[in-house]
Amino acid sequence: MEETRVISVSPDKPFSLEAYFGNRYALYSVPTRDYLLIRLKASGTPQLRAPLNICLVIDRSGSMEGEPLEYTKKACAYVVDLLEPDDILSIVTFAEDVQVVMPPRKVVNKELIKTHIMRIEVGDTTNLYDGLLVGGNQLKSLPLSNYTNRILLFTDGEPTTGIKDYPTITQLAGNLREEGIKVTALGFGLEYNEELLVGIARRGGGNYYYISRPELIQEVFRREMESLLTVAARSPKVKVHLSRWVKARDVLGYNAEYKGRDVEVQLVDLERGASISLLMELELEPRPPGIYRIAKVEVESDDIKEKLSEDVVVEFVEDVALIQQGVNEMVKNEWQAKQTARSIEKTLMAMKTQAISTAAAVAELERTKVFLREQGRLEEAEEVEQAIESLKKGTSLEAEKTLIGTIYKMDIGKKKEEETK
Repeated sequence: MEETRVISVSPDKPFSLEAYFGNRYALYSVPTRDYLLIRLKASGTPQLRAPLNICLVIDRSGSMEGEPLEYTKKACAYVVDLLEPDDILSIVTFAEDVQVVMPPRKVVNKELIKTHIMRIEVGDTTNLYDGLLVGGNQLKSLPLSNYTNRILLFTDGEPTTGIKDYPTITQLAGNLREEGIKVTALGFGLEYNEELLVGIARRGGGNYYYISRPELIQEVFRREMESLLTVAARSPKVKVHLSRWVKARDVLGYNAEYKGRDVEVQLVDLERGASISLLMELELEPRPPGIYRIAKVEVESDDIKEKLSEDVVVEFVEDVALIQQGVNEMVKNEWQAKQTARSIEKTLMAMKTQAISTAAAVAELERTKVFLREQGRLEEAEEVEQAIESLKKGTSLEAEKTLIGTIYKMDIGKKKEEETK
């Protein structure tokens, strides 16, 4: 079966665009609802990376005393070692107050920067909002358009002083994103609010990580830095122009802007060797038999000079049998993945409200794990396995924090390239 044409990666473009409708055919005489799959796939070929402008926003509240803070200092020092002289780093810490440990500066004297890091001392309460606000201000003080701007927010607890409400804090992350600053949220231990941190990552366009033990702090910082050092597409934006008699009903996992017949979606950054999939539900109105363009997909990014574009076409037919033959398995699989995320979410909420037993939750997650492995989503399957082991050990809070990260990852549709083969 002939598929929608795919734009291949050219030497001057670090990623490709693919666009598929859920079925090659639609019945001409009745409305049709199906999904448009849009996929950005980064090249595995190394590219010259943009310089980084990073602010480490570190929780130094009283609960961080001892091993947690010491491992955090080592992780921050590790970040310094990975940076180049053209990169810019700033460091902000927060407890009951906020301290600018180091204003933005190029990473030239690494040993001096590490000395500043090692002097960080614990405080008392947790003023997360002001820490995030001051961190954003450090990045905005140097308006560098060609830099990748990112806050790494690390905390082990709930906001206990200053502004504490969820909407205001996540709105701040959203405002920073609109100003070109992405926010990655890293949660340590069992006391932080995972819904808040995922909300910050979602609105802030960054990643979310759960760190269960102090000795894993450096490893998770390494993973985030690895993604930053291999960004192939910064702030990719998808624009879908719908043809006449086509309506957009929903964009799964993302907030979208609807402007007449145009739908715009801001995606997260795409790393080398990874892909991002976006699923949009469309409704096609009846029309005379024939081949029609139903949408034009365009993608722009800070890393390409010209937009990538692709037409999506559907043939409207009278023969019902053709509908069964025209199903696109890639779109079907992506839809199933979104449903799996909702299934995990349902299990998670049932666990939180104690609506199901631990044994029932484990059984449900075992089924989910099998499905994820069958779909080649090995990283998510491993996370579900970790949640299962946590439940068996009686640490349900650990399981919840792991699962909410899995849901977020599946919602934004990001996968490593080897999982898409």
